[in-house]
Amino acid sequence: MHCGTLTASGLRITVRLTPRGGRDALEGIEALADGREMVKARVRAVPEDGAANAALIGLIAKTLGVAKSHVAIASGHTARVKTLDIAGDGPALQALLLEALKEKGA
Repeated sequence: MHCGTLTASGLRITVRLTPRGGRDALEGIEALADGREMVKARVRAVPEDGAANAALIGLIAKTLGVAKSHVAIASGHTARVKTLDIAGDGPALQALLLEALKEKGA
C-alpha cells in the first residue's frame, strides 16, 4: 500500500468524499479494480457552496500538518471522487498520510 502518487511539487491523492458524514475523519484506503488506491473521507459539512470541499481541505491539511493553502482540489470539485494535490515533500507527506490512516484503524 503506497497511497497517492508522488509529483514534482508533492503528493497527489484520490479521495472519495462523503459529505454530511456526521464527523470529519479519514476512514481508510479502498483499492480500485485498476490497481489505484483511493482514500475514503467523510466530513460534517453539506455539499453546498463548496463547504464540503473546504472541510476536506481542512481535514487533509490538519492530518498532514500543512497549511490549507498547500492543499488544492485538482479535479472533481462537484463530484464525490476528487483528486487533491498537496504541496511539500512528497515522500514525507505520503508517510504521514499512511500513518494517520493506520492510527485510525483504517
